[in-house]
Order: sequence, then C-alpha cells, then structure tokens
Amino acid sequence: MFSHVMLGCSDREKARQFYNATMGALGHGPGQDFGKSDWWMTREGALGVGQPLDGEPCSHGNGTTIGLRASSAEQVDAWHAAGLANGGTAIEDPPGVRDAGFGKMYLAYLRDPDGNKLCGFYRMPKE
Repeated sequence: MFSHVMLGCSDREKARQFYNATMGALGHGPGQDFGKSDWWMTREGALGVGQPLDGEPCSHGNGTTIGLRASSAEQVDAWHAAGLANGGTAIEDPPGVRDAGFGKMYLAYLRDPDGNKLCGFYRMPKE
C-alpha cells in the first residue's frame, strides 16, 4: 500500500537503538546507514528514520499512526517488549485482540523516543 515512511528523530543513536530492537523483533535486520538517515527495507516497503533535513526540530504528527505488520500475536508482543526496553512508551490499551467488525486483529501501540505513534499489527485468521 505504501512505498516508504520517513520519521524524524531528535537523537539518531536513540532512534537507531529503538528501531533496530523493534524491527528486529519483527524479523528485520539492523537498519542501513545512508548518511543522514537509517533505513529498514523489504520488497514491500521501507521505514526511514533521520533528523529533519531542514534543520528544524522533529515533531510527531497528531493523529498519525504507523502500522508495522507482524506474523503472529507473539511477534507483536515481542515487538512491544523490545520497544519498551529501548526507550519506547506504551500507549492505548494493552496489547491484545480487537474486533473491528471486518475481522479480528492483534494490536499493540507504542510511542518511539520522539513521540511517533506506532502499531504492531497482526491480522488473525478467520475462524
């Protein structure tokens, strides 16, 4: 659905530690350093994190959520735990099943060290 998402950060080392841990919990290797930003890439899309190029302070978007696909509920839990252990903050309801009317999902929410809202997402099989 999307080609890439780029998030600003105020401390690149903190961001790198947080995203290497959380993306690692989802089965991705460490981010690649591209000079001014780090990138985690797959054939389906890419996530970049770096300090804003305009030199202004980074800020999170109010109402913005970045969903990161997981392959199981256990992987969502591992992602959430990795985030908490690496500077993230738990938000919303605790990790668990949500029924949106079009199917059940297992979700967990975090804010990264700069306040960006992330969601670990696993679509559960139909029963």
